[in-house]
Amino acid sequence: MSKASQSNSPRLGENPIAIIGMSALFPQAEHLGQYWNNIVEQIDSIIEIPESRWKIEDYFDEDQNVPDKSYSKRGGFIPDVDFNPMDFGIPPNILEVTDSSQLLGLLTAKNALEDSGYGEAKEELLDRTGVILGVTAGMKLMGSLTARLQYPIWERVLQRSGFSEKDTERLIERMKKAYVRWEENSFPGLLGNVIAGRIANRLNLGGTNCTVDAACASSLSAMKMAISDLNEHRADMMITGGVDSDNSPFMYMCFSKTPAFTADVKVKPFDADSKGIMIGEGLGMVILKRLEDAERDGDRIYSVIRGIGTSSDGRFKSIYAPRSSGQAKALRRAYQDAGFEPESVGLIEAHGTGTTAGDLAEFEGLKEVFSENNDKKQHIALGSVKSQIGHTKAAAGIAGLIKTSLALHHKTLPPTINIETPNPKLGIEDTPFYLNTESRPWASPEFPRRAGVSSFGFGGTNFHFVLEEHDSLNASQERLLETPELILFNAENPEQLKKQCKEALEKVESESGNQHFLELISQSLENPIPEENARIGFLCTSVSELTEKLDQALKLFEENKDSESWNKNGIMFASKGFPHQGKVVALFSGQGSQYRNMGKELYLNFPPMLESLQSVDQCFIQEGSKPLSGVVFPNPVFDDEQKEKQDTELQLTQHAQPSIGAFGAGLYKILKDCGLEADFTAGHSFGELTALWAAGVLEDKDYDLLAHARGKAMAAPDDPDFDAGSMLAVMGKVDQLEKELTEFPEVKMANLNSKKQVVLAGPKADIDKVRGELKAKKFTVVPLPVSAAFHTPLVGHAQKPFAQAIQSVEFKKPAVPVYSNSTAKAYPKKPESIKTQLEEHILQSVRFREEIEQIHQDGGRIFIEFGPKNVLTKLTDNILSGKDYLAVALNDSPKKNSDLLFREAILKLCVAGLPLQKFDRWRRTRTSAEVKKSPLSISLNGANYVSKETKLEFEKALEEGPIFNQDSETAKISTLAVDGTTESKAKPASLVESDSRTELPKAPITMNTKVKSDPPGVHNDSGISVDQNLENYFQQQSDTLKVHRQYLEQQSEYSRTVLQLMQQQLNMASQGQTLPDSVNRHLEMFHE
Repeated sequence: MSKASQSNSPRLGENPIAIIGMSALFPQAEHLGQYWNNIVEQIDSIIEIPESRWKIEDYFDEDQNVPDKSYSKRGGFIPDVDFNPMDFGIPPNILEVTDSSQLLGLLTAKNALEDSGYGEAKEELLDRTGVILGVTAGMKLMGSLTARLQYPIWERVLQRSGFSEKDTERLIERMKKAYVRWEENSFPGLLGNVIAGRIANRLNLGGTNCTVDAACASSLSAMKMAISDLNEHRADMMITGGVDSDNSPFMYMCFSKTPAFTADVKVKPFDADSKGIMIGEGLGMVILKRLEDAERDGDRIYSVIRGIGTSSDGRFKSIYAPRSSGQAKALRRAYQDAGFEPESVGLIEAHGTGTTAGDLAEFEGLKEVFSENNDKKQHIALGSVKSQIGHTKAAAGIAGLIKTSLALHHKTLPPTINIETPNPKLGIEDTPFYLNTESRPWASPEFPRRAGVSSFGFGGTNFHFVLEEHDSLNASQERLLETPELILFNAENPEQLKKQCKEALEKVESESGNQHFLELISQSLENPIPEENARIGFLCTSVSELTEKLDQALKLFEENKDSESWNKNGIMFASKGFPHQGKVVALFSGQGSQYRNMGKELYLNFPPMLESLQSVDQCFIQEGSKPLSGVVFPNPVFDDEQKEKQDTELQLTQHAQPSIGAFGAGLYKILKDCGLEADFTAGHSFGELTALWAAGVLEDKDYDLLAHARGKAMAAPDDPDFDAGSMLAVMGKVDQLEKELTEFPEVKMANLNSKKQVVLAGPKADIDKVRGELKAKKFTVVPLPVSAAFHTPLVGHAQKPFAQAIQSVEFKKPAVPVYSNSTAKAYPKKPESIKTQLEEHILQSVRFREEIEQIHQDGGRIFIEFGPKNVLTKLTDNILSGKDYLAVALNDSPKKNSDLLFREAILKLCVAGLPLQKFDRWRRTRTSAEVKKSPLSISLNGANYVSKETKLEFEKALEEGPIFNQDSETAKISTLAVDGTTESKAKPASLVESDSRTELPKAPITMNTKVKSDPPGVHNDSGISVDQNLENYFQQQSDTLKVHRQYLEQQSEYSRTVLQLMQQQLNMASQGQTLPDSVNRHLEMFHE
């Protein structure tokens, strides 16, 4: 029994439930990490039906009206997984009579327990652990066992078709080989409830075990029951979720004849072009505990369940038509249970199947509830994982809930794919919702991150769960998203290094390659690199990529034998490190480097980035403004005009400066945390404020305040006649610029950036004139995306308010020298002197070229740019060209993946000699996927398991050929039909036709029937012999049996085929004038 206090309140808001473990097996996702990776990377896991399930040509027809055919041939299918029955104490000989859902359910439950840390739980806890799962009808094994029992029908058809009792018996025995045998374990093997029962049995659980069927809402209904067991203290831990591995022809027929499938190749929930659903296989399970118990036991908590709402639609127009008012009822009850308003939610994972009627009805219910007492527009992300994996039926709710829980855990708004234009019928622009079509950092400065998950089922059953993050920013959280690993080798000389790489290649190409990969990752993180050693490094994500990089490295060694260093194809080599006496310089970017969604992947993967941005958000919220995070990462929009508006908003000084400041500060925190020690700091324009913070002059909160205050102060006054000026970058022979500007006294050289670049600033009209004249004189001129003429008297209006802000905070003595733009020297050490100098900074020119030259003269050698672009790195390259230095931008290009660029920059710095290998402490440690495979292991997927022996047995039955028995009645028919003693001769072949007065039944189906020609020299008066037709028939029978091997639902079609062939036999036999009475009697059976 839990020692936690028991509350008398039934509300989940007061008795929340923690999700402490999860396991996922969904289309193209073998495990939880792969599922999340596919979601974030926007992978569409919908594919054509694989042959491992069934053949498309057998059941597909694009015409929706064709009987017994599906007009969909695509769906979501789980990957093959290894299953060792002995891990669970299951006898191998019962696998064929055990539905794959039961076996996969065991594997999923085991993985979920291991993820929670309770894979080896004590018996006391297991005794108070239950399992409740959502499972619908459609256990595939039942289809096979039921089909096997149709033999009386086969018997009647065959005997009525003229087969003897003995031949019929032989045919039926052959056909039975296509089906699973009935035996002792068949009954439990086909039952849905035994999915939960087998888990409880094999994992030794003592709590409740059962399954629940609420159609597509089954998994969330199961979770509700599981939570009741916890809140009633009937259990201390629960395994719950949903299981659905049925993408059989039967299930495709169900959704085809409803009809609900889309005829498109994609699932497009809430899109203007959405046409319907696709179905998917899937299993998902979570481990639940009471929150207070989980916190007491130190469990990792993915998210917290705060509220549950359920409802029924009541009397409505049809049993499967969605009713928005019924769904709204469930939503209201959920937020009443949670104890907070719906408007505080930031994400809704909708049922979102992709049907037009369903999506519209669901959206109406959402709009009704979330618009109450809420006039804010488009502040809640809306999506559906069904766009990526299809509708996983009984597992649909848990698929969405796991996605949402991971979104809360990773502080990420996950995407919904395949949306090009929102359905205009939604009118989504005037609602609290927007469609989130890309992965985005989830900043939530006003409330804890909260989300809702909906799941609705046929019969009008509705469920809505409310989830909340466990803490605002968990610095110790592990990231599931797979990212490249840093691999480093070092040796005393290049030859030994080459040998080391060759040995490593041999190891990773061996059977234990994955284990060697893990060892290399560990060695790269832990082993220091002596300064005089040769070193080589690269990034890779897998054993195959590691093999490829090592192979390339060996070739590059040969091609660059005499080089001291090289950087090719992402592989970096240096014969030795940068001298230790070379000082490290932290450079911080200024305004102009900002761009929409800047560093998105960095914000997704590194918590200090989002922490830095959210900290600045508070300054905006306190003054009643839109949070800065919403400007940096705006809602996805669907046309260029809207994107341009977003760019313009970010360009405003009040947004651009603090956003760049948050970016640089976040990056600096990451590297400082892993051991970076900057010897000097410097910045460009606004970046100088960040440099002071990095040197310890400012506390975090004071830095945020000044970054916000500076940007706000430098914004143009709200006066349409005020000219804030503009800026122009000029490249060329800048030493001649002073002479060129004599006619423009109001234009100043605001930034003296490098030997080849100067930035001019002044009144807009003057800058426009200068631009034209300089361009005519072959200067390269580029207008800058800034809102004022910085570092000139035109921003004099900003000096006083910014000076007041400076005086309001405490400055400290810098821990390292901070270099000043205005003096090109280090700031004084006294805090008051720093304040005085900083107050005048925005009015004075930036002498960046002189500043960098001075830093280099003072010993600075390794320059690291902390900012959204590589502007300062390029300037430094120009300034120090020909000298001994290294300049590295941490985000080299706004057009590339910022996480990958960051890792490449870290790799470059590590090869240079900085010990930064442990920069990513949020990565989940990789584990070896190499488990010694048991001889008893099998490969499992959504289809039921069939052993090689069973397949071979059926193959042999098909290869036995015709079972024609010369003593049978069928043989007698053949003999009589071709006997020369018949009373009259056959008509000429050209005249063989059915008597127009006697209509024979037409074939109900079409098959590819191949009729063999007679052997040369054989004469047949009637054109085709009856013996030959019987042989053709048995060939067709053999083909039909081969089809049985692939699927089990073919009996009715088979019967019609037999009748068709017998009819063809009659047509040929009837070509004679008169057949003996015995033959007529047999042929009459074909027409009954």
